Amino acid sequence: MPLKIVRNDITKVKADAIVNSANKNPICGGGTEYHIYQAAGYDNLLKAREQVGALNVAEVAVTPAFALNAKYIIHTVGPMWNGGVSGETFALENCYTHALEKAKELGCSSIAFPLISSGVFRFPKDSALKIALKAIGDFLQTNEIDVQLVVFDRKSFEVSEDLYSDIHAYIDDNYVQDKYDDVHDYVRQRWNERVFAYCDIEEMSNAVAPEADGLHTESLDDILAKPGETFCDKLFHLIHEKNLDDVDVYKRANLDRKHFSKIRSNVDYKPTKKTALALAIALHLNLDETADLLSRAGLALSPSNKGDLIVSYFIEREKYDIWEINSYLFKFGQPSLGA
Repeated sequence: MPLKIVRNDITKVKADAIVNSANKNPICGGGTEYHIYQAAGYDNLLKAREQVGALNVAEVAVTPAFALNAKYIIHTVGPMWNGGVSGETFALENCYTHALEKAKELGCSSIAFPLISSGVFRFPKDSALKIALKAIGDFLQTNEIDVQLVVFDRKSFEVSEDLYSDIHAYIDDNYVQDKYDDVHDYVRQRWNERVFAYCDIEEMSNAVAPEADGLHTESLDDILAKPGETFCDKLFHLIHEKNLDDVDVYKRANLDRKHFSKIRSNVDYKPTKKTALALAIALHLNLDETADLLSRAGLALSPSNKGDLIVSYFIEREKYDIWEINSYLFKFGQPSLGA
């Protein structure tokens, strides 16, 4: 689970390290910090924080986690928003990077972040999210650690309004269930349209059974004797064709090493759709190539699945940042890709 956006109370998350968006001075501030103090044990955490002393922006310090379901609390001071002209973007990125480096130093295998500076420090949530995803994503390119970005609810989770609206319009234009009673009606109508486009009324009987014209002469045994590439065959063929290595692919797909090793070692591996789509994103496949890869695992993109439509939106526009895609899937209430 390299990076996952989760809706939860960070004080209820299990991780080796919980990150606290801290006050500069050794006092308990408001918002998420207050809840962390309350859950950890106010007096014990305050005493430990007083021993650390004052912190600068983007500096990190470690205390025990006390009553939290974690080993450590990593405290970092986020920047106050000042219109983006005072280096706060760089400082916020460093909050994530320094906390991740400290977790690595402590030997942590997992870490949970709040959306730093997006509360009382008034950092715009869409910008705070973009910076968080970039910093965490960059770190994960060369390091192995499970990261959770914890938000309390979807309403407070803000993404680019322009892109959100564009995706919303794309879904409205393509979502089958808004226009048809069910997918079967949609498929039936599309079939009828194709038949009428290529056949006149007298020829329709021939269109229904083209094998009568001798177009299909192979027996079932002949067909089964020549199966196409499996999902794994096609996947590793594409990796080789694109001059990538396994590490490139599983990191860009938001998968961990163990998961990818399982794929590599099992020729009959059958992926879930979210894994197959994550690998398509990692390989920068277009929609036709994505559909082909999925089909080899018995999967398909569906016009009645909003998650599939969101992924299709990004693929059509050649936008292959899986963390950005996952942030919009989360916003629309859909399962994330990869982890």
